[in-house]
Amino acid sequence: MHPLLQTYLEELPLIAILRGITPTEACAVVEVLYQVGFRIVEVPLNSPEPLRSIKHIATAFGDRMLVGAGTVMRATDADAVCDVGARIIVSPNTDPEVIRASVDRGAISLPGAATPSEVFVALKAGAHGVKAFPAEMLTPSVIKSWRSVLPPEVPVVAVGGINTDNARAYWQAGVSGFGLGGALYKAGKSIDAIAADAAQFVSLLRNLDQS
Repeated sequence: MHPLLQTYLEELPLIAILRGITPTEACAVVEVLYQVGFRIVEVPLNSPEPLRSIKHIATAFGDRMLVGAGTVMRATDADAVCDVGARIIVSPNTDPEVIRASVDRGAISLPGAATPSEVFVALKAGAHGVKAFPAEMLTPSVIKSWRSVLPPEVPVVAVGGINTDNARAYWQAGVSGFGLGGALYKAGKSIDAIAADAAQFVSLLRNLDQS
């Protein structure tokens, strides 16, 4: 595991996926998440002006947050997000070109994978871990099977349909953390609602970590 990723995941194994966020609200939302304990955040590239949002967050939070980009599907996009301060690059798919471009820029590469073959292709290309996506399709039993063949140090982050009801089963199956999208943030959601949902997830994960 990349040492930087390990540091932030150990503090709290949750990644906030802020799909649809705008540059004007980015820092306010991330501040709320930071206050309740989040330390990793990504802005998907299909959000409005994502590079501006990433730059705003990276500039405002520095090392307090591991800031990244999601839905990165081209090698040129990996360069673009690194130029504005992204340090973790997340994709929905396994694309060796994107993985290599991310690693070449010194970024953490966390591509999406849905099969053992994709996981090993990703690792061979240099990925530092994988995003098990979509988690709705990859049941805890599937994750447990992955874990039986993967090197133990490889982080597996479950993304897609994760909520407070099913997180425990995935955690017990061996995931290293969770990416939270619609259950945490949606465009137009109030700051108070974001804070309340974030706090609920933080409480759950801290209880899981101690169990």
